[in-house]
Amino acid sequence: MAERTGRGNRGNPGKRVEGKSETFDEAYYGRYYGEKRTRVHGPEEVARLCSAVTSFLDWWQFPIDTALDVGAGVGLWRDWFKKHRPKTKYRSVEVSKYACEQYGHELRDITKWHDKESYDLVVCQGVLPYLDDEQCAKAIENLAAMSGGFLYLEAITKSDIEEVCDDAKTDIKVHGRTGAWYRKRLERHFTPVGCGLWAKHDAPVLFYELERA
Repeated sequence: MAERTGRGNRGNPGKRVEGKSETFDEAYYGRYYGEKRTRVHGPEEVARLCSAVTSFLDWWQFPIDTALDVGAGVGLWRDWFKKHRPKTKYRSVEVSKYACEQYGHELRDITKWHDKESYDLVVCQGVLPYLDDEQCAKAIENLAAMSGGFLYLEAITKSDIEEVCDDAKTDIKVHGRTGAWYRKRLERHFTPVGCGLWAKHDAPVLFYELERA
């Protein structure tokens, strides 16, 4: 979980440091998603993010026929897609057994799994910092294998934890890696185009030079 001043980040978990999926239980989701006083964000905040991400893809004239949400948490992205993009074939997966049972996701571990299909948009928000370096590297490879167009990625870094995150609403029991660590592995497969969006190298999209981050 991560919240910065005035803005909440989704931060759905993959796997807690030295922990298991059962760590992300009812108490966890109650604190970071249920209680207004301690939750990172609510449906309104996520709706703005969903609108922003999909609007960028619309601007680049890239259709979103399929979407995969890795670490889907309480299902706020799913709810938005159901309401605003009902024609998109949406799939949500989680490592948390509680979240899968409560919110209807598929039980999957991104460090070990990737689908044979690719998706126009892959969402991975707040998952990677919970993984150790080896797990995280494997997760990035699996995300890339399933990305047919764009990846929306949120992963707080060591600098974010120290300088940006509100620790009253942020789960900082994560691996604080540098941004350079992530970029080195992501840029093998993706081109950064800003605001957390990464375009697959072979995606049929042309970007102006200054659109590339």
